[in-house]
Amino acid sequence: MLIIGVTGSFGSGKTTVASMFKDYGALTIDADAITRQLLAPGGKCVKTVVKIFGHAILNINKINRVALAKIVFQDPRELKVLTNILYPVGLKEVKKQIAVHKNAKLIILDVPLLFESGWDQLADVSIVVQSNQTTQIKRLQKYLGLSKGDILRRIKCQMPLKEKLPRADIVIDNRGSLAQTRAQVAAIVHRLMMSRKCSDN
Repeated sequence: MLIIGVTGSFGSGKTTVASMFKDYGALTIDADAITRQLLAPGGKCVKTVVKIFGHAILNINKINRVALAKIVFQDPRELKVLTNILYPVGLKEVKKQIAVHKNAKLIILDVPLLFESGWDQLADVSIVVQSNQTTQIKRLQKYLGLSKGDILRRIKCQMPLKEKLPRADIVIDNRGSLAQTRAQVAAIVHRLMMSRKCSDN
């Protein structure tokens, strides 16, 4: 089994890149999907999050993710409080999924805060997806309808790209076309799988 952690700045195309590995039979574990489950009605972290952030984030007994986002992306300290609640519980779920799929040849961990959370320790290889801020803003305005100010605040709450890049084993440049990005993914899979075969022999 080879576990690859994929991360990048908000809007860098990290999830798009992670999905490209599916063409090679990879199983993807999505950290955002896990945290959504933890905050869904009946989720394991709902009571704690409401206790910390107040009933103002509730909308008919459901956590209003937009209201919560406004709080945590205004202040990196508030985001840290939230991730300190979610990520330890989420980590157990990730480990459980890895154990269930222990026969998979390739697992992709799609994690926005891969280094900040320490989940990079689960990965054999870490990949940072690089883009430029102008492209990130355009993507997020188009797909999420966020304002430029909201986008910049969210980017600011994450580890700066200049700190992520030196920690990466591999960098994917997502500033070009999708075809160019796919070609990089294909080359990475080939190289890593060949390397794994050699080490197994």
